[in-house]
Amino acid sequence: MGFVTNAQKFDVVSLGDVVTDEFIQLPEGPVRVRDDDNGRWLEIPLGAKLILKEGSLPATGGSAANAAVAMSRLGLRVGLASFLAHDQIGLDILSAMRSEDVDTSLIHVDSPSHTVRNFVLTFGTERTILVRHADFNYHWKGFRDTEVPTWLYINSLGPDALAYQDELADWLDHFSNVRLAFQPGTFQLEAGTERLARLYARAELLLCSRAAANVITGISASESGRVLDELLKLQSRNVVVFDESGGAIAANNTERLQINPYDTVPLIDQTGAGDAFASTMVAAFVSGLSLREALRWPPVNAAATSSQYGTQGGLLRHDDLINRLDAVQSQFVARDL
Repeated sequence: MGFVTNAQKFDVVSLGDVVTDEFIQLPEGPVRVRDDDNGRWLEIPLGAKLILKEGSLPATGGSAANAAVAMSRLGLRVGLASFLAHDQIGLDILSAMRSEDVDTSLIHVDSPSHTVRNFVLTFGTERTILVRHADFNYHWKGFRDTEVPTWLYINSLGPDALAYQDELADWLDHFSNVRLAFQPGTFQLEAGTERLARLYARAELLLCSRAAANVITGISASESGRVLDELLKLQSRNVVVFDESGGAIAANNTERLQINPYDTVPLIDQTGAGDAFASTMVAAFVSGLSLREALRWPPVNAAATSSQYGTQGGLLRHDDLINRLDAVQSQFVARDL
């Protein structure tokens, strides 16, 4: 699968924040989920001592790293552009990325900062994440001629990265041949579509969860047609709205499509399923598939990720994904919405 595109070094560069995730499996019994008119709530008795299952070692996480690993396993030449601290966790992240054949030469090591450590509270198949962001000296230096990728995939960045994203938009103006995939994270959604209008309008592929689509449009994700119409007004060429179960709706100027979850495997932990879906959609586009064809790939990888704990362990290799699709053939296709 090497040299998928004509780029000299990278088919795609994944750009965004990288963190380390520590997974904590909460026990049933004292911990419970409560539903009310305001949503779903994770309840833990105040002052209680919970006996936890033996936890896994902290793992490299964050949308940019999860995406880089997913796309590398799918056979693409992937670079990771991010900022890390010069600490042991940062060094461990570099090592983990290299072990997945992800190029780390675009990572900037920012000595004064500390690598972010997130805590992922898992309960059943769902999770709640305790997140914080480090303050990095974000700045964009561009790429050397040999490093200019065919695709740039921008995902979650911290709250102090707005000027950095302006610099990225300026660079993209000068490199009109580079295709952009954009998956806005929490702080990009808070900044609003007007503040990041240039990235939305430049995107060949806009990816967002149903919750993110609701924030962007103010429309319930259940109103599929209206959500897609509003997202297309941002001028992205193709838009995809997905949920963690692996289902999605998608549109461009000529098509309105939907695809069901790939439900042939039991779900254990949906942490990272959204990243698996989005990055696999990008990989399918990088590989030259149309919107309709590309929609078959992500639900398979999202389901595989959700069949294991963690964000990367279940990610599929290219041949494994294709074999699973071949097994279901015409039974698993995108349909007109």
